[in-house]
Amino acid sequence: MAVEITKLPSGLTVVTDAMPHLETAALGVWTGVGGRDEKLDEHGISHLLEHMAFKGTASRTAREIVEQIEAVGGDLNAATSSESTAYYARVLKADVPLAIDVLSDILVSPSFDTEELEREKSVIVQEIGAAMDTPDDAVFEYVGELAYPDQPMGRSLLGTPATLATFTRDKLRGYLTTHYRGPDMVVAASGAVDHARIVADVEQRFAGFSADAGPKPVPAQFGKGGSRVVRRDLEQAHLTLALEGVPQSDPSLFSLQVFTSVLGGGMSSRLFQEVREKRGLCYSIYTFHQPYSDTGFFSLYTGTDPSDAPEMMEVIVDEMNEAVETLTPEEIARAKAQMKAGLLMALESCSARAEQLARHVLSYGRPLSIEEMIARIDNVTVESARDAARALLARSRPAVVALGSGRGLDKAASFAEGLAQPKARALLH
Repeated sequence: MAVEITKLPSGLTVVTDAMPHLETAALGVWTGVGGRDEKLDEHGISHLLEHMAFKGTASRTAREIVEQIEAVGGDLNAATSSESTAYYARVLKADVPLAIDVLSDILVSPSFDTEELEREKSVIVQEIGAAMDTPDDAVFEYVGELAYPDQPMGRSLLGTPATLATFTRDKLRGYLTTHYRGPDMVVAASGAVDHARIVADVEQRFAGFSADAGPKPVPAQFGKGGSRVVRRDLEQAHLTLALEGVPQSDPSLFSLQVFTSVLGGGMSSRLFQEVREKRGLCYSIYTFHQPYSDTGFFSLYTGTDPSDAPEMMEVIVDEMNEAVETLTPEEIARAKAQMKAGLLMALESCSARAEQLARHVLSYGRPLSIEEMIARIDNVTVESARDAARALLARSRPAVVALGSGRGLDKAASFAEGLAQPKARALLH
């Protein structure tokens, strides 16, 4: 690996990892702005802006943008999250300059054509409908609102039909100017890339972005928890449970990630083995922890027959409470091996590597070395994982959402209150 990093006068960071054995390159622009940066009347504008990036520029039509990339065998895409928006391409090494040209064009000179804007707003309304028609998507929308009430972090990235209707080309342009600033942007590339050439191209094409940092979002506040039952005529009951996790910079992050893996991170995890393999109560059950700049979101998801929902949640709570105190060295070793393997396997994909580099720069201000990340995983012990788990249960009251039909949903949601907060707090002291 040959990681190089350059900060331009505009504050924009260019980071690359050359892989000479590859004939392709992945590159993109990551901005540190997403759903949580939106004011109430801007709900959904980050995602709409991402969509509109491909709908024409001062020099290219929407069709020309995709045709020029696909004419050389490449592909172009984008994604919006709570804290970032990414625009990226995968091309052959000879076509890296074209990819930079197109990516810069869609961000520097978007046309925001009125007809295209109205058409794309309609497309996103359909996307909202599709998400709400998908129970295992909808249930996370509901639990996000419950976990982070009345704040951007808890709102859907898609917006609502009502907010979308208010967005004009001037509002889009104003949001772009306010939030897309050099110090909050990273151009990352991996694969068959030449750092010096990419720096020269980026410096020329992105020179117009302000060198002043954009406004910071309001701090996230995990709510008081509680439960919500959403009635819908479905074959399955969809259950989620959320707790406040830890931010990206927290020293216990890797220990909590290991605990999360042991609990519900794979087929060997405690929940999968107990709930699916032993009891046959579900097809899918998993846990994950998503760290952000100032908070973290731990969540569990499963789906089951509505009549089995109370037993399912009771078993989940028992397993979580027990796991905190009975983690074994073998489980910790297995989870650490999985994390290291996933980390190293990602290095074999130039797309995954470019994204990793960009996210490191946005989160830490620099790319972490592979050795440093492996060392952080290796430093996790049974006791540090137990401590992280105890802190997780003590930090917040759980937010629980049950989506479906049947009498068992209220009882299932109430079982989540059995997570041992007082016991966990006592063990921390």
